[in-house]
Amino acid sequence: MEPKFEVNINEYLPLRDVVFNTLRQAILRGELKPGERLMEIQLANKLGVSRTPIREAIRKLELEGLVLMIPRKGAEVAEITEKNLRDVLEVRGALEELAIRLACDRIDKEGIENLKQAAKDFEGVLDSEDITRIAEADVAFHDIIYLATDNERLIQLLNNLREQMYRYRVEYLKQKECHSKLLAEHQDMICAIEQGDSDRAADITSQHIENQVEAVIDILRNKNE
Repeated sequence: MEPKFEVNINEYLPLRDVVFNTLRQAILRGELKPGERLMEIQLANKLGVSRTPIREAIRKLELEGLVLMIPRKGAEVAEITEKNLRDVLEVRGALEELAIRLACDRIDKEGIENLKQAAKDFEGVLDSEDITRIAEADVAFHDIIYLATDNERLIQLLNNLREQMYRYRVEYLKQKECHSKLLAEHQDMICAIEQGDSDRAADITSQHIENQVEAVIDILRNKNE
């Protein structure tokens, strides 16, 4: 089936960056699937650009680990592997635990209310079949915790990592049996933050991420059987 993604011109960005962002999001959202060949001519025609920005985008995507260059075959979307998953989530775990500890100390009443509303919004979209909408609601919940840290450098690191996490987050959220656990974890995080219990908040966050690791690894293994 023909991928649905298309290039959205941004007057503030060079064309090569627009093409890179378009292909990057197509991979992260699963519109370009793991193992799929990236044909320069085909992509250039689809996006209405020359081959040069396509070629530059593919090189940058290779540096991010989203694309592999196969000898005598060309570029293809990198597979989601257990090693990549663990690498990303180990880093995310450390940063998320730091973020929620800082949030426990620095969040204000408005932040708590925003967090509670974000948890409700997330619960409200779980019955939707739109996995992107569900993922974005989950991201919005965590973004409020990040913002509460009042640490711009930490927020930047987490936002950069979030893009690499997107594929794994989507795979996890597709598993409807995990939704009740996610809702409970979000409520537990809110409770710990509201009480200023940074140790408990960090423990909940660690388990929250470990649950994702285990679930996605099971998915990967089942796909490979």
